Amino acid sequence: TRRIIPATMGKKKDAAEPAQAEVFVNNTPKGEKKDVNEPLAAAYNPIAVESAWDDWWQASGYYKADNTSDKPPYVIMLPPPNVTGALHLGHALTVAIEDTIVRWRRMQGHNVLWLPGQDHAGISTQVVVEKRLAREQGISRHDLGREPFIQEVWKWKEEYGSRISSQLGKLGASLDYSREAFTMDDNLNVAVRTAFVRMYDSKKIYRAERLVNWDSQLKSAVSDIEVDHITLEKPTRMRVPGHGDKTYEFGTLIEFAYKVEGSDDEVVIATTRLETMLGDTAVAVHPEDPRYTHLHGKFLVHPFVERRIPIILDAELVDMEFGTGAVKVTPAHDPNDFKTGKRHELPFITILNDDGTMNDKCAQFSGMRRFDARLAVLQALKDMDLYRDTKPNPGMRVPISQRTKDIIEPMLKPQWWVDCSEMAARGVKAVREGELKIVPAQYKDTWFNWLENIRDWCISRQLWWGHRIPAWYAVFEGEAEEIPLQEDSSRWVVSMSEESATIAAQEKFPGQSFKLIRDEDVLDTWFSSGLFPFSTLGWPDESAADFTKFYPNHLLETGHDILFFWVARMVMMGLELTDKLPFDTVYLHAMVRDSHGRKMSKSLGNVIDPMDVIEGISLKALHERLEQGNLDPREVEKAKKGQSKDFPKGIPQCGSDALRFALCSYSVPGLRDINLDVLRIEGYRHFCNKLWNATKYAIGNLGEGYQAPEQRPSIDSMQIADKWIISRMNAAVTKANDSLTNWDFTNATSAMHSFFIYELCDVYLEWSKGVFTGGDDAKIAVSRAVLWECLDTSLKLMHPVMPFVTEELWQRLPKRGSAQPSIMLEAYPAANPDLVLTEAEEHMKVILDSARVARQMKDSLGLKPKSRPDTFIAPKSDIFRSVLPLVLDDISLLGNVGAVKVQEDGSQPDGCGMRPIGDQAECFLLIKGLVDVEAEVKTLNKKVAAHEKKIEGMHKQMSIPNYETKVPENVRQANTEKLATLTEEKDAMLRSIQQFEALR
Repeated sequence: TRRIIPATMGKKKDAAEPAQAEVFVNNTPKGEKKDVNEPLAAAYNPIAVESAWDDWWQASGYYKADNTSDKPPYVIMLPPPNVTGALHLGHALTVAIEDTIVRWRRMQGHNVLWLPGQDHAGISTQVVVEKRLAREQGISRHDLGREPFIQEVWKWKEEYGSRISSQLGKLGASLDYSREAFTMDDNLNVAVRTAFVRMYDSKKIYRAERLVNWDSQLKSAVSDIEVDHITLEKPTRMRVPGHGDKTYEFGTLIEFAYKVEGSDDEVVIATTRLETMLGDTAVAVHPEDPRYTHLHGKFLVHPFVERRIPIILDAELVDMEFGTGAVKVTPAHDPNDFKTGKRHELPFITILNDDGTMNDKCAQFSGMRRFDARLAVLQALKDMDLYRDTKPNPGMRVPISQRTKDIIEPMLKPQWWVDCSEMAARGVKAVREGELKIVPAQYKDTWFNWLENIRDWCISRQLWWGHRIPAWYAVFEGEAEEIPLQEDSSRWVVSMSEESATIAAQEKFPGQSFKLIRDEDVLDTWFSSGLFPFSTLGWPDESAADFTKFYPNHLLETGHDILFFWVARMVMMGLELTDKLPFDTVYLHAMVRDSHGRKMSKSLGNVIDPMDVIEGISLKALHERLEQGNLDPREVEKAKKGQSKDFPKGIPQCGSDALRFALCSYSVPGLRDINLDVLRIEGYRHFCNKLWNATKYAIGNLGEGYQAPEQRPSIDSMQIADKWIISRMNAAVTKANDSLTNWDFTNATSAMHSFFIYELCDVYLEWSKGVFTGGDDAKIAVSRAVLWECLDTSLKLMHPVMPFVTEELWQRLPKRGSAQPSIMLEAYPAANPDLVLTEAEEHMKVILDSARVARQMKDSLGLKPKSRPDTFIAPKSDIFRSVLPLVLDDISLLGNVGAVKVQEDGSQPDGCGMRPIGDQAECFLLIKGLVDVEAEVKTLNKKVAAHEKKIEGMHKQMSIPNYETKVPENVRQANTEKLATLTEEKDAMLRSIQQFEALR
């Protein structure tokens, strides 16, 4: 028996679809396959559809790579999210793109390894746990001690790390969880220590006292990536962490005078950081500046400390035209002054304690918080009549710690450094010679700029959470058992363990009695992250099965913002430690911003949890979450206003498939930012509903017990629409594969969406209704086979982007005998040159153009959908003359009109209105008695007037002096054709007006 189920693809149906489905309860036992024998639900419910599949895929081993397989490997690492919390939309974009790639490659027959991991995120994790201890127990990490505190961090990791894994599952990430890595795992710690020791032995890592970015709240150095810069265009008052509720003025230049020793002369200095004058060890002037020639070789008197300050000559540091032409030099607290201090062998005087207070070298200001000291120094200078002026300093940049919002201080600290010069040169060469491909290519300039101007990398962090540096300091008998402030760098011993370090120290210091003290510091998180592509595969054991099979990786996909902070370091460390590039292609995606183009920020209330998009959330719940967070109360109110404006009705339930499809649809190569509109995601939820309804229609019309044919019906047995849809399906397959190959996810999703909605649903399914009710068994059999293949192919085509709904629907679709147990194991559709059916597409264009004009006429005339006026088409081109007689019934069906006839003589039948079908034909609808003649004549007259205006414009354009010589031939030809078309259409409308007049 054959059941006819009406298609429900109309826009009104979808518009009426409820935004929130009823509550769904997943009754499928974890890891078991969902029961797909029950009929499809009446409406698409993303929560119901997306349940159970990920657990089954995992339990079935479909995500797992095989290091013994003969299939070509394809390897990609998921950039390890920080263990500090939940995934955000930036992570969701990464997952959407990467899972699309790996599912596509897996279906193409590759042995795919998509390796998951989490980063220990040293600074941010330590900060979060410290805040938690203070909030819940009222204690600090120092109250606990190092080891107990680290145990607290591990507890926190176990609690929150599983949350990230759950989110990844809900996003459908087909990761090989059997190989999941955490950057603090024992095996990765071995890799980190090995890398440090080898790079130290090869002199790539060294110990030195140099300036670092110092965060006084963390009491640690931080990397460049962890420092933001704000630009002040005018004096601005700001709060500073650790300074209470007081505000301090920034964005000014303060001028003060140093007195010249033994005279009444003075030298006026301008500075943005007045308190650093307590560490001044010189004042520099240009050797050719005549204003200071008489002071060459003189000294200045420091007003607060007993220190003679030499006037030095330095053409490199000083610009005579800027300010007073005299520059204070604070070598221990400014990068430029540091270099100057080295050139002139000046003293380096540190004036700050690790907590940002002034140290014991600061006279009466010792013990003050640094910005309180700034105010106190200013007042003291005024009291001594040494203050001269305060001026705005527009464009001043203030360095801010991302983690604590503290103002960063350049501080002189003994640290471990990596000499990056040779490694960076190899990274540059790899890209220039094409061994490493960066997509989009526009980022190659960024790559070259950074690596060709690279600075040595400070890898020490004054933290407890992280990979402790495998270095020990030798303290000889009779010395204090601690690492001295003025250390001897030759005393350091670097080794894999204390035992091996002791042996090395005995060889290094023969005959000496010593004690080894391990460095308290940990390594920069980026150091361990830089090893991730190979440390996760068994390195340093290069004979490990995973390493030999899966290294190097093939692709590194991440956001363009960390190209040089993470990607470059992986490349440098991969080349240094394995002598191989860690991957051959880098694909950089855009940054996700809100619909207004603003950066996602908690204080703006525009940070979106992907789970809220998947499951939906009310505005009230969004507000409650803000109240439970760590935002300042003033920022909470600001964020609430932002949420109320952007999400007045909350965020609708969209599902993971819709979220993924939307994110991929935004992802065109070269785009720097994605302004994400949640309503666009909701639109793709409606697209999923289209899939649902189309499959219901197909299953109903295939009939119970339908067995999918092992082979496609012959092309000769197909009707025009059958051939056309097969050809369009092949075009979509071609475009999708080409686009994915070229990282163009926008065009890939467009190919999938356009084919399914505008060709399969809007045309073929509508056309098939006539076939399925027509009673011709042979035609029905062919169209069933074509419908089944189009739907089966569409689901496979879209599976990498929308894994859940495609699996749910494919499981319910009739199968060929050779079908795999899951759609994700099926072969991805491949282009077939034999299915490029150009003639069928040309013939179908006649049908579609004619049907479109007929429908437009009905709509413009206000005819009811049930009204089916007879139609006449007068062909004006050879293609219409030859094809029309073959497709009249098809035009009638798709145009929703009555009988369609060919008007051979081109005349307008009595009682008809007319619309041109471009310049190919004219369409006449028998409308006498059905339309408001007056309104139609008025509409046509407006269109005639518009055409006349365009024609007049074309004549002017084509009448300019020297038109024939100045305008290229192809443009002139196009203008001529356009003018002819406009004129012909206008004449046709005038004839139509005459016919309407006759209907009165």
